[in-house]
Amino acid sequence: MSLILHIETAVEGASICLAKDQELIAFKENKDIRDSAAWLHQAIHLLLQENTTPIQRLQAIAVSAGPGSYTGLRVGMATAKGLCYALQVPLITLGTLEIMAAAAKEVTTDLLCPMIDARRMEVFTAVYDKNEQVLLPPHNRVLDTTSFADILENNSITFFGNGSQKWKELTDNKNAHFAAIEFSAKDMIAMAAANYQRQAFTDLAYSEPLYVKEFFTTQIPQSIQKKC
Repeated sequence: MSLILHIETAVEGASICLAKDQELIAFKENKDIRDSAAWLHQAIHLLLQENTTPIQRLQAIAVSAGPGSYTGLRVGMATAKGLCYALQVPLITLGTLEIMAAAAKEVTTDLLCPMIDARRMEVFTAVYDKNEQVLLPPHNRVLDTTSFADILENNSITFFGNGSQKWKELTDNKNAHFAAIEFSAKDMIAMAAANYQRQAFTDLAYSEPLYVKEFFTTQIPQSIQKKC
């Protein structure tokens, strides 16, 4: 038996849900990407209150760990870790692209390729089979007309996610299909329950978002700082 809070803030907006084993109990979603941090803590409080569930009853916290928005990933991970520390419960981290693949249950092509916009012509992506087994692990890729040519030669692939429109404009390959597939914290439930059963937890001290590529910040050169 597992009572798990699921947090998804990696891409656009945010969503949370409460599930017992693999049964959804309650769900909340915020599609405004600008205020996920302000929304998240209040939403968790209301979700538990509306379902008369004391926070102390939670047995684990599951979080979408990336890749995705740097800000969104930090907000979700910080919230999940804070709750785990306070409640002394385990943390379950799940790959965002894998969660997206889990949301594509109705797709009939050979393979699935979720894409997250990484600005310009770059995306975070991976390739999965219909059983959600990874064939090409998460990575960042700059798209051009030859992208995925080797895989598309013998496989039909459904591309989806907020980065897939870039690729749609570049390819006319008959094996490339496109779909509008939304995902949320609800698509984390089965994976989180499986991880809980086999005790596949993440060490709180070393857990961090999966950025895929290095996060750069702009620093003011010392020569300029001295003039300020």
